[in-house]
Amino acid sequence: MSRGRLRSDPARRAAYEAVHAVTTRDAYANLVLPSVLERSGLHGRDAAFATELTYGTLRNLGTYDAVLGACLDRRVDDVDVDLLDVLRIGTHQVLASRVPDHAAVSATVDLARDVLGARRTGLVNAVLRRVAGTDRDTWLIRLAPAADVDPLGHLAVTHAHPRWIVEAFHAALGDDLAQTQAALAADNVPARVTLVARPGRSTPAELVAAGAESTSWSPFGASLASGPPTEVPAVREGRAGVQDEGSQLAAWALTRARVGAGDRAGSDRRWLDLCAGPGGKAALLTALAAQRGAHVMAVERQPHRAELVSAAVSFWAATAAQVVIADATQPAWRDAAFDRVLADVPCSGLGALRRRPEARWRRSPSDVEALVPLQRDLLHAALVATRPGGVVAYVTCSPVVAETRDVVAAVLAGRNDVERVDARELLPAMPDLGPGPDVQLWPHRHGTDAMYLAVLRRLD
Repeated sequence: MSRGRLRSDPARRAAYEAVHAVTTRDAYANLVLPSVLERSGLHGRDAAFATELTYGTLRNLGTYDAVLGACLDRRVDDVDVDLLDVLRIGTHQVLASRVPDHAAVSATVDLARDVLGARRTGLVNAVLRRVAGTDRDTWLIRLAPAADVDPLGHLAVTHAHPRWIVEAFHAALGDDLAQTQAALAADNVPARVTLVARPGRSTPAELVAAGAESTSWSPFGASLASGPPTEVPAVREGRAGVQDEGSQLAAWALTRARVGAGDRAGSDRRWLDLCAGPGGKAALLTALAAQRGAHVMAVERQPHRAELVSAAVSFWAATAAQVVIADATQPAWRDAAFDRVLADVPCSGLGALRRRPEARWRRSPSDVEALVPLQRDLLHAALVATRPGGVVAYVTCSPVVAETRDVVAAVLAGRNDVERVDARELLPAMPDLGPGPDVQLWPHRHGTDAMYLAVLRRLD
């Protein structure tokens, strides 16, 4: 950043700092932006504007790069990322905000002067004037394939998703083009912050009294229209947490599934969370286990994530929770030891693009391919750890078929000791859950992240 008096406003500088951290350091916007806002001293409208600029720019990154490619005299890949991020933020203001074009261009030139130096302000001014010379709809018509010729390519450009993700969602939605369009559009609507009242420590009514609104499906949830969650006393005190409603439902469903009698007294007392970090589901599971006299072993391979799990379940540490640092594919426990097992496996995270918009540009098909063997191994380990009559919930925050139905099918192939439970029956009153027996939630259908849930029961 240049020295001397700064001309750009703090909100745009904060947005640039957050976007630049994402593009150059692989930071996550939802983690880096709060610290940037705090350091900048931004509140109220300024903080909201910086947030919209950050997330809007990251959400539309691929589309904006295509627009800029048509306005530059060089390839976008050849542009310094410092300059490119300034142009991306300016393009978002011109094409997708209420800021008048002349003000957006002028303010972005001031930002360029502060972060790049005066030498490149002329280029920024010229490029953004070219961008502003065409409205957003016309740009999309110019850049996108015709809908009747290449419908998926058209959706990829108009809804700012890489084509491979559009194709994956289309397959997961049964090749329904209208549903695919609705799913992509929902990804571009910022998600509310969803809270979970941990049973025995807080209630949704308490969260609502603090300014939240009840969720539609989870009996533990509430959502915030605005403001940081730490302004809610129950969250600040650890009696409630931040957790998507779909994530809450997946954990709740496991606790609702019928468990067979087993061969020992008290045969619903030992629960296992196989991949517990960072601890949201582990905390809800443990709170529910404590009410039943059950105990949760929460397993996490990475020590720093295990610390987060320990913090999340600390209230129940003496009675209902144990955190173990271990590789779940090389179990440190005997076979058939648990009554209920949650396998919320590492995945592409493409079900949470509302919350992490940059992930759509960061992920690739090879990431999914690399994760599938681990997902299969973890589901196999979960089944081995479950005693006859016990149940397993296989969960991903991804709708990609390769990570969901295909993993379950591959692990169950040739086995005669597992039956599939109709997961729809475990989520009463929820509509549009499909043919079953597994469940795929969607933002456009359910207002949750795109969580996948399969429930399996071990047989003798």
